[in-house]
Amino acid sequence: MSTNDNKSRYSDEELEEFDTLIREKLAQAREQLNFYQGQLEEFTDQGEARIKGLDDGVGTSESERLNTMVARTQKYIQHLENARVRISNKVYGVCRETGKLISRERLKAVPHATLSIEAKQKRASGE
Repeated sequence: MSTNDNKSRYSDEELEEFDTLIREKLAQAREQLNFYQGQLEEFTDQGEARIKGLDDGVGTSESERLNTMVARTQKYIQHLENARVRISNKVYGVCRETGKLISRERLKAVPHATLSIEAKQKRASGE
């Protein structure tokens, strides 16, 4: 098997592997989203019935935390869905700044990555 430096894109078989990984991550993320939304709904229902008082601050804090988790999970799902579009367009795994292939290890850890470690480091250092 050739190294990433010699390839301009991942093979169809490799793309299928990544697609399977992303579909699994999507299923998990959607499950999490449903859980958070259920918690938020339950919390909102209980909030109407609870007595106003000292726990209002705690309630607001918990509600904000759940809303943040819902928004974060929705954003993650969108990133994963975008990665699936890149797979179908056969451009998945190509760094959008360097044009080089993103390492398999990075894509397995962060399947929605669009930047290689090299590009990410350049951005962080302000180059």
